[in-house]
Amino acid sequence: MLVSLSVVQESVLGESPRCCDRLRTTGLAILLLGSALAVYWPALRGRQLWDDDGHVTRMELRTAHGLGRIWADPGSTQQYYPLLHSAFWLEHRLWGDAVLGYHLANVLLHVVAALLVVAVMRRLALPGAWWGGFLFALHPVCVESVAWISEQKNTLSAVFCLGALFVYLGFDRDRRNLRYYLASVLFLLALGSKAVTATLPAALLVIFWWKRGRLDLRRDVLPLAPWFLAAAAAGLFSAWTERVMIGAQGAGFALTAAQRCVVAGRAIWFYLGKLAWPADLSFIYPRWELGAGWSWQLLSPAVAVLAVAVLAWIARKNRGPLAGFLLFAGTLFPVLGFLNVYPFRFSFVADHFQYLACLGILVPLAAALAGLVSALPAVQRRVCGLLAAAFLSGLGLLSWRQSGFYKDGESLYRETLARNPGCWMAHNNLGNILSDDPRRLNEAVAEFETALRLRPDFPEAHFNLANMLAAMPGCRAAAIAHYEAALRARWDYPEACNNLGKVLSEAPEGRSAAAAQFEKAVRLNPAFSEAHNNLGVALRKMPGRQAEAMAHLEIALRIRPDFAEAHFNLGNALAARPGPAPAAIAEYEAALRFKPDYAEAHLNCGSVMLREPGNRAAALRHFEAALKLRPGWKPAQTMIDRLNSSR
Repeated sequence: MLVSLSVVQESVLGESPRCCDRLRTTGLAILLLGSALAVYWPALRGRQLWDDDGHVTRMELRTAHGLGRIWADPGSTQQYYPLLHSAFWLEHRLWGDAVLGYHLANVLLHVVAALLVVAVMRRLALPGAWWGGFLFALHPVCVESVAWISEQKNTLSAVFCLGALFVYLGFDRDRRNLRYYLASVLFLLALGSKAVTATLPAALLVIFWWKRGRLDLRRDVLPLAPWFLAAAAAGLFSAWTERVMIGAQGAGFALTAAQRCVVAGRAIWFYLGKLAWPADLSFIYPRWELGAGWSWQLLSPAVAVLAVAVLAWIARKNRGPLAGFLLFAGTLFPVLGFLNVYPFRFSFVADHFQYLACLGILVPLAAALAGLVSALPAVQRRVCGLLAAAFLSGLGLLSWRQSGFYKDGESLYRETLARNPGCWMAHNNLGNILSDDPRRLNEAVAEFETALRLRPDFPEAHFNLANMLAAMPGCRAAAIAHYEAALRARWDYPEACNNLGKVLSEAPEGRSAAAAQFEKAVRLNPAFSEAHNNLGVALRKMPGRQAEAMAHLEIALRIRPDFAEAHFNLGNALAARPGPAPAAIAEYEAALRFKPDYAEAHLNCGSVMLREPGNRAAALRHFEAALKLRPGWKPAQTMIDRLNSSR
C-alpha cells in the first residue's frame, strides 16, 4: 500500500493542494480509512481468539436484564468495564456472533481515534497533524489492539479519551461551561471503557505546562480536580478487580519494590524500542527473569531517570521532548509493574499496553519532523515527501503482515511460539484450539504436556488436559489426578471443582464427593449456573435432599433462564412427585423451546403427559420426535409400540 503524496504535502511539508480545505480534509480522512482497511484486511474475517468469548456477550447477558447486570454486577463480565460490554451487547444485537462486525467496529474506532489525533494536533497548533494521524493509524504496535476483538476496550476508550482531550482543550481556550461538561462526560465514558484512561487529567496538566511553561492553580489544576477524583476511584477499583476477581495475585506477582522499578525501567525502553524498530512483534513476549543476579538490571530504571534529567535540562529551551516523554511514561504507568495486572503472569509487556501511550512519542515526532522539513528548500521538501510516503507505506506493509497472524488462533500461537518457544501460555492455548478437532487430539495432549513441562504448577493446563482425559475411555483416574493438581495450584478454581465433580459423579461411590465439589464451586462463584445445575442433579440422588436439589436448579434458571438442561433436570425433579405434573411438563417444554433437538426432554415430557387423560396424542408426538432425533432409540420406540398396541 502506497500512501498518497498529498498526505506528505499537507502534513509533513506544510503545503496544501489548491482546493477547498473541507474537501481536502474529507479526502485525507477517506484515504486514512482506506489505508486502515487495507492494512487490517487479513484480520477482518479472523476468528475469535483467546478470551474473545469472554468479551463477546455471553448467552445469559444478551437480554435487557443481562444489560442491567453488565452495569450492576461487577462479576457478570470478565472485567468491569460496563460501557465496553454495553457496546459488545449492542453489537451482538446488530450482527450476532459474526466476527466481521466486531473486527470492522475495531478498525472504524481506530480510524476515529486517528482522526481525533489529527484534530487534537490542529487544536494545539502543531504542524504535521495528518502525518501524526497516519503514523498512529498504520504503526504495527497498534495491530494487537485493532486486530484482537477483546481489545475493543483500547479502541473504544481511545475515542472517548481523545474526544475528551479535544473538547477540554477547547474549554481551556474559551472557558465555556458546556465544553467542560461535555469533556467530563466523555472522560467518564472513557473510564467506563478502560481504566488506563485515568491518566488523562495528568496528561492535560503536562500539555498545559508545555504550552505555557507553568501551571496555574485556578486555571489549570482546580477544574481538573473532579477528574482526578473520578480517575482515582476508577483506578483503585480496577486494581482491586485485577487482584481479587481476575487473579492478579500470588507468587507470580510477589515482587519487591526494587524489582518493580526494574520492570518499569525495562518496560519503558522496551516500548520505545518497539516504536522505533517494530520488528519481531509478538502476541506474548518472554517474561523477564527477576531471580538471583537480577540487580544489574537496576541500570535500566537508572538510565530512565538520567534521561528525564537530561530532558529536564533541555526543557529550559524546549519543553517538547520532556512533555512527550512524560505523556508516554505517564500513560504507561498503570502497566509498568507498580500495579498488578493479570498478563504479568506470563509477560511484563504487551503491544496493546502502549496503544494510547505511543501518542506521547508519535505526536511530538510528527510535529518535529514537519517543522524541520518545512524549513527546507522546495526541492529538498519534495525529496523528504517521497521518503515520508515510502516510510508510511513500509509501516502499512508491516502492519498488514502482522494483522495476518490474527486470522485464527493457531496461526497466532504458532507465530508466538516461533518467537517465544518457552511460552507455556501459548502452548496451552494452542492445545485448546487443537482439542476442538477430533483428528488432532494427540497434538492437543502434547501441547498441554509441553505447557506443564515448562510450568508444572500451571492450573489451566492441568484443567484442560483433565477435560480431554475425562472424555477418553479408561482415563478417568488420570483426569481426576489432573483436576486435583489444578486445584492444588489454584484452590479457588470453580470450573475445576465443577468438572471434577462431574467425573466423580460417574461412579455411585463418588456421589457424595461430587456434591462436595459442586458445593465448593457455587461457594466460589455463586453465579455459576452450570455448577448449580450439577449440584441439583447430585443432590436429587441423595436421600432427604430433594428440596435442596430443586432450590439449586431454580437458582441456575434465575441466573440463566435459557438453560435447557436445568429446565430438563427441574422437570425430572418435579416429575418424581406422585400424581399429575403440569409443572414438570412446563419445564420440559421450556427445555425444548431453548433446545429443540433435546431427545431426552421429548421422551420424559411424553412419559409425564401419559399420567393425565387426554394427553395420549401429544405424548405420542413427543415420542415420535425423540425417535426422529435419535433413530433406533429403544426407550422412545418402546413407548411408541406400547401406545400403538393399546389402541
